[in-house]
Amino acid sequence: MPSLPQEGVIQGPSPLDLNMELPYQSTMKRKVRKKKKKGIITANVAGTKFEIVRLVIDEMGFLKTPDEDETSNLIWCDSAVQQEKIVELQNYQRINHFPGMGEICRKDFLARNMTKMIKSRPLDYTFIPRTWIFPSEYTQFQNYVKELKKKRKQKTFIVKPANGAMGHGISLIRNGDKLPSQDHLIVQEYIEKPFLMEGYKFDLRIYILVTSCDPLKIFLYHDGLVRMGTEKYIPPNESNLTQLYMHLTNYSVNKHNERFERDETENKGSKRSIKWFTEFLQDNQHDVAKFWSDISELVVKTLIVAEPHVLHAYRMCRPGQPPGSESVCFEVLGFDILLDRKLKPWLLEINRAPSFGTDQKIDYDVKRGVLLNALKLLNIRTSDKRRNLAKQKAEAQKRLYGQNSIKRLLPGSSDWEQQRHQLERRKEELKERLAQIRKQISREEHENRHMGNYRRIYPPDDKTLLEKYENLLAVAFQTFLSGRAASFQRELNNPLKKMKEEDILDLLEQCEIDDEKLMGKATRPRGPKPLCSMPESSEVMKKQKYCSSDSSYESSGSSSESDENEEYQNKKGDEEQVPYDLKHSNHCKLVQQSNSMRRSVSCPRSISTHSPPMGDIRPVSAQQVISISRPTSASRSHSLNRASSYMKQLPPGNEANSADSEVSETLRQLKSKEQDEDLTSQTLFVLKDMRIRFPGKSDAESELLIEDIIDNWKYHKTKVASYWLIKLDSVKQRKVLDIVKTSIRTVLPRIWKVADVEEVNLYRIFNRVFNRLLWSHGQGLWNCFCDSGSSWESIFSRSPEMVTPLQLQCCQRLVELCKQCLLVVYKYATDTRGSLSGIGSDWGNSRGDIPDPVMLFWTSDEFCNEIWTSDECSG
Repeated sequence: MPSLPQEGVIQGPSPLDLNMELPYQSTMKRKVRKKKKKGIITANVAGTKFEIVRLVIDEMGFLKTPDEDETSNLIWCDSAVQQEKIVELQNYQRINHFPGMGEICRKDFLARNMTKMIKSRPLDYTFIPRTWIFPSEYTQFQNYVKELKKKRKQKTFIVKPANGAMGHGISLIRNGDKLPSQDHLIVQEYIEKPFLMEGYKFDLRIYILVTSCDPLKIFLYHDGLVRMGTEKYIPPNESNLTQLYMHLTNYSVNKHNERFERDETENKGSKRSIKWFTEFLQDNQHDVAKFWSDISELVVKTLIVAEPHVLHAYRMCRPGQPPGSESVCFEVLGFDILLDRKLKPWLLEINRAPSFGTDQKIDYDVKRGVLLNALKLLNIRTSDKRRNLAKQKAEAQKRLYGQNSIKRLLPGSSDWEQQRHQLERRKEELKERLAQIRKQISREEHENRHMGNYRRIYPPDDKTLLEKYENLLAVAFQTFLSGRAASFQRELNNPLKKMKEEDILDLLEQCEIDDEKLMGKATRPRGPKPLCSMPESSEVMKKQKYCSSDSSYESSGSSSESDENEEYQNKKGDEEQVPYDLKHSNHCKLVQQSNSMRRSVSCPRSISTHSPPMGDIRPVSAQQVISISRPTSASRSHSLNRASSYMKQLPPGNEANSADSEVSETLRQLKSKEQDEDLTSQTLFVLKDMRIRFPGKSDAESELLIEDIIDNWKYHKTKVASYWLIKLDSVKQRKVLDIVKTSIRTVLPRIWKVADVEEVNLYRIFNRVFNRLLWSHGQGLWNCFCDSGSSWESIFSRSPEMVTPLQLQCCQRLVELCKQCLLVVYKYATDTRGSLSGIGSDWGNSRGDIPDPVMLFWTSDEFCNEIWTSDECSG
């Protein structure tokens, strides 16, 4: 193998690959400003050595700041930045690196993550050569080589350093036995039949722009570099394995060969543009559209693998930033892709700091376009800093004076106040989502106008392709953040994320009607919403002559780049009411029915209109008007998350029937509430009758054992703490509580007579308690022993959902059972392994012994038999 001079793209400038005085510079004169003027976008480029970055900054009209200035609108660094720097950024600033992107930019991390995704979705990830990570997968590699020998096959492998760059340390081998077992290496199957151009092997440098990870947005630049080898390609054999100028396509390797051609024309030389390459494919009757489609799919699937890591790291760095807000990070990535003879793309590696050196004119032309179009897409505005400071000041004043939009619900609040509070929280959630949608629309309009040579590849316009990518994204979150990504999973499954502006407006209108009913106001007729995104709505308004409402949420006008149009406003106005004419309202009825159907299907989280108890009923007007069909409270009284059914439209003369239906509805709710209380009391009776049984001991002996531990708590306290908090990992801790949870899941369906225990509201409350007990690696349950720290009951004080005294007693008994279960498991482990205080060889390996749950738990047989008997009779 020929020796290569040592150089680095990131570590420092090299005279071999970078001329600080560019041979190809823009003819534009660089402006030098001594003073920072108001309204100027500032940029800190102290972290880059590439002159093309500074030229593009000047071309954009940005003002370069001193090196020590950390308040610039734009910060550009060649190397990856520390997470602490991203934490310190203000919301108006932008930096050109995401945290967590190293999960696909280091060769070993990329191989590890891709291997996990291949196990989950093998048919979707076929663009990675088979890879082994040394030393952890050395044995698997040797077994694979032995299998090849048995079949009398021989393959070539390419060996790379795990964290190498620029072709350093790369070699080709055909005998895997000679590889060292302890070195940190990446070994891949070599693609022996690449697509050749003029007899030379080549790869493609594709430039990708990621503007946001929350939500994910990916842009592909429709140009790039074709980097060719400098010796005619011959399939690898024992005689040419060391000829790296033939087998490697890295520019940093081939530029040292005397045969490297530096040509000014785009169709000659060892470095060419992808724009020319696509014309070459077209001239040779290849499918260019499929070529770009395959490249786009490869890029999106690869970044889907990175998204869980990047989003998690970004949220850790920006904890107070709401989802969907402007990202302070962006990144330009360089994908190195090899084409085989069938034009199938294969991913070689990803560079998070691609070189922006401009040794040739083609470098200058391509890289200038990449940077210039990227900065235009970011939409950095002069007013960002001023608006951010004003927002911080307003939030500080709200915290200082306690001006929260929603007041906390006090303990002991009435049902009416609870329902009112739920409505307020729901309206705030819908308004926030509506604001996010409108900001997103504004950003997309800006991107569509300033995309230049970029193309948005995620989210794609094709709905089928988008659904496919979303499924892959869900698999990636489950694969890489399993057990740690509950909030991310809830966000992915949130139905509000897939709703359009008009759907959110419909739900807001539903909240207004529910609120009016609770407040005792007369509901006013409402028609379909006129939206700027629905041009036909103005014509519909003329045909139907509907009555305007007192409160309507109108969409903002066409989005612009001005600051005033970024936030939506709720406009209220009183208009002259027109009597509703049933004979001429066919069109209106049709629109109303379609809106009703859309809301029923697309939004399962309709707001329920719980009727207050008889003592708290507010005066409600009996006046009934025709409006868009609304959900009845009977179908939504149990959960806010269920799909709502809708009332039939009533003629104006049915006020008496309407009043009767409201009274009967209230009676049904009271009856349902009484049934819930009765079933909850039965559950409490069963919970009090449940006992923990020590394996091999009687019931009385088990109770005496628990009492003995409690009586000698000073002796056992440190040992129980060591066993629960240190020796048991999170999986074993959950298994301990699952002993109780499994018994609860067995009993509840028989008491409540439901097929799925998840339908029982009390079980959902129990789940919150179980999660709280496992909080902070089991600290939640340990606090119940020590009467210190945060109590599990605090989850109810911070929740808008009120818990009845009976439900609270059930939770208290549940916690007692969990405490007893831990003590019995601890005693069982002590008797099985010997004294926990002794230091044995198995202390670090056993991780605690947990007995069979069936051996531990029993319940009141008499009561359960009674339940089973009644079930059989009813069946």
